[in-house]
Amino acid sequence: MQTLYAFKGSESDDFSKDQKFLLFSINNMYNLYLLLISLLLEIKKRAEKDLQKKQNKHLATKEDKDPNKKFINNQLLTFLSNSLPLKDELDLHKITNWELDTEYVEILFKDIINSDLYKEYMSTRVSDFKEDKAFIVDVFKDIIAPNNKLYDYIEDKNLTWLDDLPTVNTTILKLLRKVKSTSLDTHFVPKLFKEEDDKQFAIDLFKKTLLNRTNLNKEIEAKTKNWDAERIADIDYVLLQMAINELKNFPSIPVKVTINEYLEIAKEYSTPKSSIFINGILDKLVKEYTDAGTLNKIGRGLL
Repeated sequence: MQTLYAFKGSESDDFSKDQKFLLFSINNMYNLYLLLISLLLEIKKRAEKDLQKKQNKHLATKEDKDPNKKFINNQLLTFLSNSLPLKDELDLHKITNWELDTEYVEILFKDIINSDLYKEYMSTRVSDFKEDKAFIVDVFKDIIAPNNKLYDYIEDKNLTWLDDLPTVNTTILKLLRKVKSTSLDTHFVPKLFKEEDDKQFAIDLFKKTLLNRTNLNKEIEAKTKNWDAERIADIDYVLLQMAINELKNFPSIPVKVTINEYLEIAKEYSTPKSSIFINGILDKLVKEYTDAGTLNKIGRGLL
């Protein structure tokens, strides 16, 4: 949607650069994932430095000499640290942000150790994998993910990341919750695309929408004759173009899935009444296509 919205050319223009930007933006979501998962590793390193510093004090207290190492020995954090596939991915994608922007690691580390969550966790010296995992899940969910300064940092680094952030945070939480002590060391190296077809779908949807814009706009205009064109939000036009394209040119996607997806996007990115407007247009078109026998959907339950 965003790439199509930004495209200022016509159907006959070269849009290879825009397609490259689309794929770059999608691929860059994986970099955001690596950036955020590496935060946990950096926070662990920061905790280790803090502990070492206390032990090396000239006037070290009894607690300094015999500190509670429960946090730095957290079994989930250790699992992450020992994952060679994850380390390779971080090296391959040159994820070194926290080496330069250490203040964000510091902010999050202090937020963690000052939290009631941390105090309760550190009230004992022993734990099992289940408790360690529950603690890290809560730390990420309640302290790291909602941090406003981290949010601002991500926005400054890459504008497209803001839209990816909820998806990436949800993915990280799912992986944290699902990991077991016996999980493969590739657990935290997920695939960007579940199937290669998903990547091709993004390319096809982008290209077919651009190449059929004139005909798609005619369909929209035929259903909005009583609407002043200037009153229709530009985003709504793009969403309708994409949705109609899906209805007509992607036979394996159920009608309900298409409509629901675009209504959700409209609620997130367009005007308060856009989802109602788009739903009305699509409902009319689906009825017309069904009556005319042109709604070509393959498989059971796709209507």
